[in-house]
Amino acid sequence: MGVWYIYCLMINMEDIMKSGMKFYLVIVALTAFAMALTNDVMSNFFKDAYNVSALGRGMLEAPRELPGMLLIIVVTGLSFLSDIKISMIAQLLSLIGITVLGLVTPSLGIMMIFVFINSLGMHMFFPMQDSIGMSLAEPDKVGKRMGQYKGLGTAFQMLGAGFVFVGFRTGFFSFATDVKSIFLIAGFLFAVVFVLLLYLNKALHIEGKHPKKVKFIFRKEYKFYYMLVIMFGVQKQMMMVYGPWVLIEMLGKKTDTIASLNIIGLFIGIFFIPAIGRWLDQFGVKKLLLLDAVSFIVVYLFYGILTAGYEAGFIATTGLPVFLAYALFVVDRMSTQMGIVRTVYLKTITVKVNDITPTLALGISMDHVVSISFAILGGLIWHNFGAQYVFFLAAALSLVNLYVALKLKIN
Repeated sequence: MGVWYIYCLMINMEDIMKSGMKFYLVIVALTAFAMALTNDVMSNFFKDAYNVSALGRGMLEAPRELPGMLLIIVVTGLSFLSDIKISMIAQLLSLIGITVLGLVTPSLGIMMIFVFINSLGMHMFFPMQDSIGMSLAEPDKVGKRMGQYKGLGTAFQMLGAGFVFVGFRTGFFSFATDVKSIFLIAGFLFAVVFVLLLYLNKALHIEGKHPKKVKFIFRKEYKFYYMLVIMFGVQKQMMMVYGPWVLIEMLGKKTDTIASLNIIGLFIGIFFIPAIGRWLDQFGVKKLLLLDAVSFIVVYLFYGILTAGYEAGFIATTGLPVFLAYALFVVDRMSTQMGIVRTVYLKTITVKVNDITPTLALGISMDHVVSISFAILGGLIWHNFGAQYVFFLAAALSLVNLYVALKLKIN
């Protein structure tokens, strides 16, 4: 059914299926699939291959998130290149980092270096992908098109998660071996995307739609956007690290379980994200940001209550309480999919059209400064005081999102 929906989605986009758009959609799809084979399984990789603790897991976010913090410096330094060419460099870095981890299991220190290289490539590509996508969208359909792009990416993330589930359930994939075929497959996909970017570069030049070069931008007009992306740094760690760690560490769940939950969340996202795009055009950014803020607060409050119960023993770690944790995991993933709202909000307040890419890059750097700090802080809190306090702190910090949503005045 998911594959059929992808086909229907492509048919609905026929009116913008020019040469450049075709390449862009395939790039979005393959990158999303590769992300499911790498980014979404890192917690299990760290646990199975290196047996790290909750505190160690938080510490390992530093090499994963440091590239995001440095992103604005890297992107500004490469400002003499177009978005497409920066994207090509990004794919090469992702390819190198994940291929080495696929071929060997190095010491913890060496592993962190190649995690950093792979992560740098992925982080460089994030703002470029959004910038290219918005440059191809019609001015009056930005929300709709971004929803379609993200929906397509989510569909292929779901297919990738299904691939992960089958691979680990059947024993074809394993993190206990020196050679990790799942990472080698991801490396091959990054190589294919690199080639497609070569063709996209040519196609966009022909269509006269080549995205502008980037430079460093910081404007007071974007203060609320900066606040939103900073808070996303906290929420991202909850979704990527501490939410899954409840299942992995406290409930003893393996990679196939995490993958199956990702499949559920992503399948819902195939329909949910395009709906967000339509709602943005219909109801506006402010209402969607309010929904986004409330969803994070509710999810983390329930996570905190549940983990407190697990630790104290008055909530069982079998049966219905486990399914409650599963449900929170899926809802948290769906809440994170609301990131499209921030991107479209930036589009609505942009002073100059050339501000979009550098502001997206600066936003990613800002969120990663907080992300690294909160990853380490969360690990210390979990280790010394209890898991529930990590989630209660995240819920309290998410009140900032609610404040921003209430303060926004958008034409």
